Parts: sequence; structure tokens; C-alpha cells
Amino acid sequence: MSWNIFSRLTSPKKAPPVITKEEEKAFEREVNKISVLDEATKKLYKDMKHCIEAMGALSKSQCRIGQNLAASPILNTEESLKNLELISKSIGQIESKTQELNASSMRTMVEPMKKFSTIFPSLYMALKKREQCLQEYSRCQGKVEKYQDRERTGPNLAKLEASKKNLAAAKEEYDRQHTELMQAMPQFFEGRVEYFQPSFEALIKSQVIYYTECFKIYAELAVQLGDNDTLQSDEDFEMDLHRRLCEIRALSIVVDD
Repeated sequence: MSWNIFSRLTSPKKAPPVITKEEEKAFEREVNKISVLDEATKKLYKDMKHCIEAMGALSKSQCRIGQNLAASPILNTEESLKNLELISKSIGQIESKTQELNASSMRTMVEPMKKFSTIFPSLYMALKKREQCLQEYSRCQGKVEKYQDRERTGPNLAKLEASKKNLAAAKEEYDRQHTELMQAMPQFFEGRVEYFQPSFEALIKSQVIYYTECFKIYAELAVQLGDNDTLQSDEDFEMDLHRRLCEIRALSIVVDD
């Protein structure tokens, strides 16, 4: 449900005269904070889901590359390329770590946010109930004013007395609804920190563990490959690649474009 309905119902231009502008503005401030929290929770939930999906997609792509390398006939016939098996093995280890990270992210972030979001519908209902009570309060006030302006006859006085009783009951119900919301909304808003703090800490820890383990896997791979040379620059790599491509094009079996 959108918060627009509550923004419309609590607009100062439409505020009934039975409550003060200060009271309505204070209420609107709390509603706006809840609205911001609602949107932020939805966005964070959506972003976390996308992050998990992206990590999973990247891991699957890496696994496919490793599988294709392992199945390549070149890998099975060229001794100099046998070390690609080590790369495929490392990719499989990274896949396992990625699955652990995604499972941890779901458990520590996505699921708690999903549970947190289930509280908002009850707030929406309470806000709607408060608005209904406010409208009833305003209607009863209008009836009292109407009968106060009429001639002081027996029937009119009886209706006035009944209207005053209805007004008192409507005011009592509105005050109860309003007071409960003005207590609950700030408590709910402030409670977000205590609720999400463990989730954020767990997410950070799981990411630190993941990237530390990935670094160890790649560091071990580098040792196994005997990579002690200085990393080739992009420019040198491009030049070397171009040279090798020219050598291939020079072969008699290659047809010129």
C-alpha cells in the first residue's frame, strides 16, 4: 500500500478544525519518517536481492569457463596448458565460497528485512483507523455546532445532548488512536537501529571472510602456477598478443580477408 493515501488524508489544507495545526504537523513528521523508513527498507531489500543474484550469476559464469577449459581438447593434448586444471579447481572452490556468502546474506539481511517489512501493513491499518476516527470526530463536532445554533426547543435540546455524548465518545476514541500512534511510530522508527545493527555486522563479517578466503585460494593458485614474474602491463600484453596474432595470420592455412 502506498503512503500517498496518508499524505493526502493528513494534508494541512484538509485537516479538520477539531485538532490544532501543531498537533497535525507533529503527526505528519512521524508519518514522514515512517514513509522514508518504508522506502529505504524496500530499496535495501531489492538491492540485496540483486547483489545476491549478481554474485550467483558471476560464479556460474566462472564455473562454465572452468568447465569449458577442462573439456577443451587443447588442455588434454598440450602439456604446457595442463596447469589450466588448477585454475578450474580454484574456480570450483570460489563457487563454494560464493554459495556460502549468498546463503549468509539471505539469512542475515534479506530474511530480517522481509520480516521487518511485515510490520508496515499494521501501521497502515492503524493510520487509516486514526483517520476514520478523526473524520468521525469532526462530523460529531459539526452536529453539535448545528444543534447549538438551532432554536432551544425540547427536541433540539435532546438532539444536542445526544450529539454531545457522541462527540465525547468520538473524541475519546480519536485521542486513544492518536496517542497510541504517536507513541508507537517513534518507537518503531528508533528501533530500526537495534534491529538492523546485528544484520549489518553479520553481513560485513561474512564478506570479509569471503574475500579473505578468495584471496587465499588465488594466492595458492599463483604459487602452484609458479608465477614469480612481474605482472605484465596492459600495453605489453596487447603488443605480445598482436605479435602472436600476426604469426598465426602468416600461416599458409589462414586466408586473408
